[in-house]
Amino acid sequence: MTSPVHLWLRAETKRNERRTALTPSVCRKLIEKGYKISVEYSQERIFDDEEYKTAGCTLVESGSWRSAPSDAFIIGLKELPENDDSPLPHKHIMFAHCFKKQGGWKDVLSRFDRGGGSLYDLEFLNDENGRRVAAFGYYAGYAGAALGLDSWAYKKLHDGKPYPSVKPFSRDEELLDHVRANLDAAAKKHGSTPSIMVMGAKGRCGTGATDFAKRVGISEASIIQWDIEETRAGGPFAEIAAHDVFVNCIYLSKPIPPFLTKDLLTSDNKNRKLDVLVDVSCDTTNPHNPIPLYNVSTTFHEPVLQVEIPNGAPLDVITIDHLPSLVPREASEMFCNDLLPSLLQLGDVETARVWTDADKLFREKVAEMKAEQ
Repeated sequence: MTSPVHLWLRAETKRNERRTALTPSVCRKLIEKGYKISVEYSQERIFDDEEYKTAGCTLVESGSWRSAPSDAFIIGLKELPENDDSPLPHKHIMFAHCFKKQGGWKDVLSRFDRGGGSLYDLEFLNDENGRRVAAFGYYAGYAGAALGLDSWAYKKLHDGKPYPSVKPFSRDEELLDHVRANLDAAAKKHGSTPSIMVMGAKGRCGTGATDFAKRVGISEASIIQWDIEETRAGGPFAEIAAHDVFVNCIYLSKPIPPFLTKDLLTSDNKNRKLDVLVDVSCDTTNPHNPIPLYNVSTTFHEPVLQVEIPNGAPLDVITIDHLPSLVPREASEMFCNDLLPSLLQLGDVETARVWTDADKLFREKVAEMKAEQ
């Protein structure tokens, strides 16, 4: 008799990460199909532990995935805990951020290689048309636009002071009310509302950014949407500097000319309005980052990096690499519901295309890592 598929939900350890790779409602559907699900206790997760218990999951100690049964799939969202280079013997499902040669990519892959484990990277689970089966892109763009607009309003209301720390919102409506109130207050104080430019506007991420701008009350005329057609000729683009907030939502798949340079932001550019830049794509360590103005990520605790511009006003840059955590409940529900059909194929992990393709890619990346050692 075939043993049931066993999923082991890790407790996330990244600061302010309240999202989850498995929601209670999705767990219930999997259990109805015969799956066994272990869920680590977590005080940070947006869903209460009791909700998982009610759904039929077994609650286990936080961090106990290391001693999980060998046949368990360890599932989580963000990277594994820091300061640990021990071998990894399990099959892991997560966003590992190592297949595009990001910083530390060899260290991550070597742990799997030494332990005999496997990595199914959530970023590269694709359907038969090459489209990702599940992504947080929509809410990444949504949250990016929210922070960009809120940061702009905050500076107007506090005489240019940098944007302070932020915490995730329990519900999307709370975020909308918060940003809308600040924009209204800024408009009353200064008599102006911001224009926002979204790059990659037709994708999931860009759609999220434009949707937030619309829902919070930005006029259609003040939401500038660019995509492949507008960027085909290659940057840099002076038009970016002409808007108050710029949100970069492109998916970087190959080297491209930079979208923006410091030269476009100097005082010589009389058309400059750009005050806040949100890089949702957050290719911080990618050598082909199309916004080569910074090389570090920011956090919810310190969301803004002030980039000094020669002969120009500083530019506030937001480069948080887990933006959907700003609205963890809605983001998790959308992602997990999209991931569910693929999770239901884990019983055929060695033959189901979505999983065999992911495993093939993992092994190719391990081979690349070894070739460069």
